[in-house]
Amino acid sequence: MVKRISSFTFAGLLVFLLTAAQAFAQQPGEKEIRQGVIEQITLVELPSNHHRGVGAIIGGLGGLGIGSLIGGGTGRDVAMVAGTLGGALLGNNIQKKYDQPVPGQQIIVRVTSGVLVVVTQPADTSLKIGQRVYIEGNGEGARVIPQQ
Repeated sequence: MVKRISSFTFAGLLVFLLTAAQAFAQQPGEKEIRQGVIEQITLVELPSNHHRGVGAIIGGLGGLGIGSLIGGGTGRDVAMVAGTLGGALLGNNIQKKYDQPVPGQQIIVRVTSGVLVVVTQPADTSLKIGQRVYIEGNGEGARVIPQQ
């Protein structure tokens, strides 16, 4: 029974880690780069980049593992449930400490064609109004970077 639970716990953790690694992997390929001049910079707060619920999941799995080491029979089952719930609550509370908004900037750039482009990104103190910049990428992945 313990080996079965340990196998399921390990398999679940492995699937979670592989999914997380894939989400953070950058996609290879070409990126569009546009040139322009910064016309406006507005300070904003960006949501945290931590994924909600990860703390609860990891805490619950840890609690399940610890609970499976306690007692035997029905007592072990109760310990596993209590460990899972306790670990999930603890993991969720720990994650909340790191779930604070991140300082960012909404940057309006007039590209060489005359079109205005708005990019919201984490704060970069090296960017100033009137500065010549590149806009790298597009959509959610667009970033404003200074020209050298």
